[in-house]
Amino acid sequence: MNSKPDLLSPIQLGAQTLKNRVVMAPMTRLRAVNSIPTPLMAEYYAQRASAGLIITECTMVSPLSNGYMNCPGIYSSEQTEAWKQVTEAVHAQGGKIFLQIWHSGRVAHPALLGGELPVAPSAIAAVGDVHTSLGKVALETPRALETSEIPQIVDQFRQAATNAMAAGFDGVEVHGAFGYLVDQFLQDGANQRTDQYGGSIQNRARFLMEVINAVCGVWGGDRVGIKLSPSNTLHGMADSDPKALFSYVIDQLNLFKLAYVQLMEPGEHDLATRDVIQPVISTFSQFYRGLVMANGGYDQERGNQILASGQADLVSFGTLFISNPDLARRFAARAALNPPAVAGFYGQGDQNLEQGYTDYPVMV
Repeated sequence: MNSKPDLLSPIQLGAQTLKNRVVMAPMTRLRAVNSIPTPLMAEYYAQRASAGLIITECTMVSPLSNGYMNCPGIYSSEQTEAWKQVTEAVHAQGGKIFLQIWHSGRVAHPALLGGELPVAPSAIAAVGDVHTSLGKVALETPRALETSEIPQIVDQFRQAATNAMAAGFDGVEVHGAFGYLVDQFLQDGANQRTDQYGGSIQNRARFLMEVINAVCGVWGGDRVGIKLSPSNTLHGMADSDPKALFSYVIDQLNLFKLAYVQLMEPGEHDLATRDVIQPVISTFSQFYRGLVMANGGYDQERGNQILASGQADLVSFGTLFISNPDLARRFAARAALNPPAVAGFYGQGDQNLEQGYTDYPVMV
């Protein structure tokens, strides 16, 4: 009789074999200078190559998808070329790495977009603020996309996927979570459209399905993942029937035979904001017939438990990977973990960018 899988057991991800089920979750770190990946970023990701899979930070598919200062892009030849140093460094350490491709939608500001308004499904402002060259400013009401503009954004995702392949990545993850553009189309609190991209659940899911179809056309489904957050309330996100919405979306994703679907559990902010679905993994994993990745507050013990339950096949870790570059090795040794230094989570201005980024100790 086969033993139940644990975090350290290998797994087949499409045509690729992962050495373990410990995934480095995508995390915004804001160390790209003028949106160009740097040698420091290559060092950071290579340090974490003990993961079965690394998923990079959210990466812009176009200049109008810029939600944060110093986040990287994948829409120019210069950015694409600069990412090669990252993929080569990770591969040299025996790791595998997917690029997370992303459009911020309404979670942006004209100061980050060359003076242009952010775009979104509808002219409804996100809740919150953002750091810009002007300082910390409130998010403004976006411009609603014309129906004729939507195929152009789908093409931007397609081109980003093409560029990711040229940069040497092993696959891509579409960011469909956390209140950014894909999520804005999905949830009716942000999408009040009356064309074929609004109204019914099927219509609101249309943009996501078009993006996934375009990206799979580049990579094939088994090298494409997606991240979803059914219980996220960040940036004022809400839906009138999230269980019906995300059950439909996840079921439809079976058509593409994706590498995985990553499902985010609610955080403290979500639980404090309103009553949300919890746990996400047991509510929605049943609808996907491929690999499911769990994320949100897991440690080694809870990660092994969710794998043993059969509700998830992989577990992604965020904060633990920030402070423990060799996290999978530490799990294997049952070693103590480094505590995170919150002040170094995000790159800011002229601070020492190595601090809280590449300076955490590894096991000897």
